[in-house]
Amino acid sequence: MTNLSVNINKIATLRNARGGNVPCVETVATDCERFGADGITVHPRPDERHIRRSDVFNLRPIIRTEFNIEGYPSDDFMKLVLMVKPTQVTLVPDAPNVLTSSAGWEVAPNKEFLTSIVDRLHEAGIRTSIFVGTDVENIKLAARTGTDRVELYTGPYAEDYHTDPERAIAPYVTAAEAARQVGLGLNAGHDLSLDNLKFFKQHIPWLKEVSIGHQLIADALYMGLEATIRAYKEAVAD
Repeated sequence: MTNLSVNINKIATLRNARGGNVPCVETVATDCERFGADGITVHPRPDERHIRRSDVFNLRPIIRTEFNIEGYPSDDFMKLVLMVKPTQVTLVPDAPNVLTSSAGWEVAPNKEFLTSIVDRLHEAGIRTSIFVGTDVENIKLAARTGTDRVELYTGPYAEDYHTDPERAIAPYVTAAEAARQVGLGLNAGHDLSLDNLKFFKQHIPWLKEVSIGHQLIADALYMGLEATIRAYKEAVAD
């Protein structure tokens, strides 16, 4: 089964635009679970432009499914996740000022650093995932950090899907096979949508988790949150 983790950063963005607590990220998170989501993802950034540190602490005791926290493993980020102890931490190579995650780790020059981070998270009982592209050798190196999973950056797949779906999916199938061969669990995320998600899952049926935020929340403006989550769950159903 492939789990659907709903990234609620955009809910926090909307709240922060107006001030106050509408929409409430805690209420939306519990509603997502009630509507069938298998997990909740947040990506707290240093400038707190969407999810805030306080949100992370408020969410932890109320989430009943999996809690995934994404971020660059700075000292402050590590202090946060080691206090909160989510189900999973997804390590991304984002600089503090980037708009969104748009590339995976180059593992070779960061292998010692990533290995030390993975070790610290494992000591705390936290599952780890490293955000990567489709380069096979890079994925093999990621496995040598001790990480439990990798998350494939699917931006290029989404960009090419409507032009040539088979060409778009090909490097991801190769990458997914490589991850499986070295014993890594496989996650995926970035620009996955109701248009391209089912095709992705059909070609990589052993996919463990997709993390989807921006497109899912955009769809919910028209379809409603409950119907949208059900539609995304159907897209990744076995």
